[in-house]
Amino acid sequence: MPAAGNGLLDRRTFMRGGAAFAAAITGYGISKNATAQPLANDPWSLTQGATTPPYEQRSRYESKVTRTLTNPKGEARVQNARTPLQLSQGTLTPNGLHFVVAQSGAPDIDPAKHRLVIHGMVKQPLMFTLDTLARYPTVSRMAFIECGGNSAPMFSPQPIQANLQALHGMVSCSEWSGVLLSTLLAEAGVDPKATWLIAEGADAPTLTRSVPLKKALDDAMIALYQNGERLMPANGYPMRLLLPGWEGNMSIKWLRRIFVTDTPGMTFPESKTYAQLLPNGKAYQFYFIEEVKSFITHPSPGHVMNGPGYYEISGLAYSGEGCIKRVMVSADGGQSWAQAELQKPVQDKAFTRFRLPWRWDGGPAILQSRAWDDAGNVQPTRAEFVALRGELKAPLPPTAFPNQHFNGITSWAIDAQGEVKHVYA
Repeated sequence: MPAAGNGLLDRRTFMRGGAAFAAAITGYGISKNATAQPLANDPWSLTQGATTPPYEQRSRYESKVTRTLTNPKGEARVQNARTPLQLSQGTLTPNGLHFVVAQSGAPDIDPAKHRLVIHGMVKQPLMFTLDTLARYPTVSRMAFIECGGNSAPMFSPQPIQANLQALHGMVSCSEWSGVLLSTLLAEAGVDPKATWLIAEGADAPTLTRSVPLKKALDDAMIALYQNGERLMPANGYPMRLLLPGWEGNMSIKWLRRIFVTDTPGMTFPESKTYAQLLPNGKAYQFYFIEEVKSFITHPSPGHVMNGPGYYEISGLAYSGEGCIKRVMVSADGGQSWAQAELQKPVQDKAFTRFRLPWRWDGGPAILQSRAWDDAGNVQPTRAEFVALRGELKAPLPPTAFPNQHFNGITSWAIDAQGEVKHVYA
């Protein structure tokens, strides 16, 4: 039954272990007289329940499952909201918990007055309202969106003691529904000499990003719905560009303009904010893909290990270049590995949940996960990543690569008291 060192188990054998084994993992006792002992009637079983509201709200007992905010008072600066991945399961992020990066807050857009224009190197410029877009064929797909600066704390030379939400919480996954951008571009008639488009948002900073036309004609979408309902205001209401697998800032929110051209716009964000220098002095510019990545969500810092016994190690893996093919898990800092089970469905450029049973003996352990995608890419160790990209130093030198596209292995250390900490291993 052991699949690797330090207590990792083979999930298929584990699941065939029977009721006694299930009792061992869940912590409940099997009573021979259970059927003869009626359950007590708690107060909620004796009174009328709450009235069903027009829009359902979650239980009051789940009020602590929230995003963390960097600018809760809405001051005139960037607002970030991080997803509590350590408090969720499955692969879908609820709309109200999806991460947010907003340069100046969410504009209050009247959907009846909002317009999307496609112009530039096209045969006929087009203008779309929400009503006209609703006449086009609608498509839906699962896709993650990750901020290019997600996991920036991992560039620190020393491991920052924070929970998963603080370290990796600027990534979320939803089902997006809308109109393929290729459909609209085909109607506009793109000039054969065109190679780029410039997407522009309707927020106050007017965020613009250059997008290769090849991506626009592949799987780009004008997203109108998220998880079955209209987009949340901070996630681009009433429409946003969706570029599956590419850094989040390129999926322009509050989309209002697409300018087709034969050259990148060299806009401020892509010339400065998203063009850091590598240790070799070259600019890391126009590299858009969020590379293969994984991290363990359960257990993770902030969780409590309730004594030795059986636990399930669970986490998320994703890749901007395809589907997750394999995830390996280690409980001894990478000395031995066991293959985790991938929860179905495993989808292209979307979250994949992995799971593996583990018998913790109460001693020190270091948990890690490592992912592979179907394009042949493998998640690097942190040491491999830092060798190529650098890490933060104080004072910050001009050749530092401070905070973009981290996808190295994350390590959680568990001590004999069951406390989980962030470490480098």
